[in-house]
Amino acid sequence: MNESRTSLDTEEYPDGETQKSHVMTLEEWQDKWVKRDIGFHQAEGHQLLKKHLNTFLQGKRGLRVFFPLCGKAVEMKWFADLGHTVAGVEISELGIREFFTEQKLSYSEEPIPEIPGAKVFKSSSGNISLYCCSIFDLPRANIGKFDRIWDRGALVAVNPSDRGRYTDAVLSLLRRGFLYLLSVFSYDPTKHRGPPFYVPDSEIQTLFGTRCNIRCLEKVDDIERQNRMRVDYCFEKLYLLTEK
Repeated sequence: MNESRTSLDTEEYPDGETQKSHVMTLEEWQDKWVKRDIGFHQAEGHQLLKKHLNTFLQGKRGLRVFFPLCGKAVEMKWFADLGHTVAGVEISELGIREFFTEQKLSYSEEPIPEIPGAKVFKSSSGNISLYCCSIFDLPRANIGKFDRIWDRGALVAVNPSDRGRYTDAVLSLLRRGFLYLLSVFSYDPTKHRGPPFYVPDSEIQTLFGTRCNIRCLEKVDDIERQNRMRVDYCFEKLYLLTEK
């Protein structure tokens, strides 16, 4: 293997055009949960989030934190335990129920009147609300504005052709003075069709640059994912987006 291709100085692949036509349906995502094809779930939580948690929270309490495409992310419990209010959106009802069961949290469920067929699952303590619906339908539920977004496994899971409307949807949920923490992956997209999809720096600028200041906090080799995806190199980038 060419060592220069595995370093963190690897040049980004020119574009992600090879993945543009790849479409994952909501039913396929639900099926992943049924088949236990959930390698994206991190049972111990995200290490880069732990490392940069102070930068993300800035010592504040009582924040509203949003998790797009949340799955059963253990970090939702972290933030709730720190005194913040958490909301997430996830298409898999199975994933949502597993979150509450695994975190030993009692919960209730109720329909979302604005979105036919959708439900919201709420912890008995009232500080975690998980919406079972499409991210693109969620703004109709009038769930209010958020101070923080933790986007791990969301932008990289959205179909490349849907990234523009995804960005519009999540940014519409943010209030003034927000912080948005974003994790993406860089690899050769001709070697892996996704998801997770490849998101180059240039596209992050296109999607967020007019509305956000963008700063890369860190980039690290992801050998485990590299091996799982069978690509020559893979590194994770963590961005902090702030209000312009």
